[in-house]
Amino acid sequence: MKQIIYLLLLWTTTLTSWAQGVPALEQLKADPRKAYGTDYPYPMKPAAMTKAPKGYKPFYISHYGRHGSRYYWNDLLYRNLDSLLTKAHAMNLLTPEGEAFRIKFMAAKQELATSVSELSDLGWEQHQYIARTMYENFEEVFKQGGDVFAVSSLTGRCVLSMASFCQELTQCNPKIEIREQSSRKTLDGVKPDDRQNPYYRKFPKSRPRFEQNRQQFQNNDDLRQKIIPRVFVSTEGLPGNPYLIANDLINLYTSLPSIGHEGMMGNIITDEEIAARWEWENLGTYTWVFEPRYDMIPILRDFIQKADDVLNGSTQRLADLRFGHDTCLGPLTVLMGINGADIDPEDPYEVKNCYQNWQTCKASNLQLIFYRSKKQGQDILLKCLLNGSEASLPLPGDLYPYYRWEDFKKFYTDRCNSIE
Repeated sequence: MKQIIYLLLLWTTTLTSWAQGVPALEQLKADPRKAYGTDYPYPMKPAAMTKAPKGYKPFYISHYGRHGSRYYWNDLLYRNLDSLLTKAHAMNLLTPEGEAFRIKFMAAKQELATSVSELSDLGWEQHQYIARTMYENFEEVFKQGGDVFAVSSLTGRCVLSMASFCQELTQCNPKIEIREQSSRKTLDGVKPDDRQNPYYRKFPKSRPRFEQNRQQFQNNDDLRQKIIPRVFVSTEGLPGNPYLIANDLINLYTSLPSIGHEGMMGNIITDEEIAARWEWENLGTYTWVFEPRYDMIPILRDFIQKADDVLNGSTQRLADLRFGHDTCLGPLTVLMGINGADIDPEDPYEVKNCYQNWQTCKASNLQLIFYRSKKQGQDILLKCLLNGSEASLPLPGDLYPYYRWEDFKKFYTDRCNSIE
């Protein structure tokens, strides 16, 4: 009987979270740049917070954050475009708009070539914003000062994201003592799939069910065909085929707001055109984050273990902070079923209702906020924030957006054990 009640509560929670959410395509109309997906710069806008149950105060935060906005991750994009535009110019194959783009690209070429994959100024500012927002929303956690532990992957843009966040947090309150670490021995809790992780192990992989029905999705994307004649009179004799050339142009376009070069491409591509092809792109991203979801079990176990250490008095930490990658945070949201990301629909048209790739944007982050009451015997509660907004979990939702720690711990421990 208890199991039936639990399942009913779980189903009610899922329906409630869907009903409360704005449909994905409506969100795109309001902000077409969300179609950039994992290239979408973090939206630095405040979100409403639901008041905690009477008598409860926050006392601990556990966090995972992706690095902030960066230059393109691979120098091949910049090198390909440099060669392409140089040759097209020499052969008089550029349209007037293509030539205007070439001039702006060449002016930025040195910056782009020397900054590949590195954190941009905007990326630094995003983590400052997130840290200050965390402090202001949950000042009770930090106002007396105390210890915070922060770890990052071994990648420079993650280390700098951690530095930005931690500097801002201590500026909010100098009594906060933060230990920062980037080392192989802490990789299991921040990037467990790194081959330098001394505890690295393989987990099973599986594809989402919609992939069996992907052919049912009508992909009417013709943006690649539109782009080429806007830039080139002809592509004959140019390096690369038109399909790959168009892909490079799209990838550059969606990366430009992250590095302060909006407008470089003029009207060659528009946000509305990127938005028109979003649902198809989102399918690919869902498969990409779904398949390795079990690889993130060590991160989820780290969340549970570090919270237990605080609750049993083994440590007095105010917060545990982790700084890593979209390749970890995206699969983690699926593993945890945040906002229904683990629903795994068979219909490709339903995927957009359980996962939107802008959830894994630049500087995307997951925060678990823990609450306790002064009254003896009261449950420890927590709530989940995804990118600063309250999010649902596949747990009994009678206190939504708050959940009981014991429900959280049992559900996710069982989920991890069922795979391992």
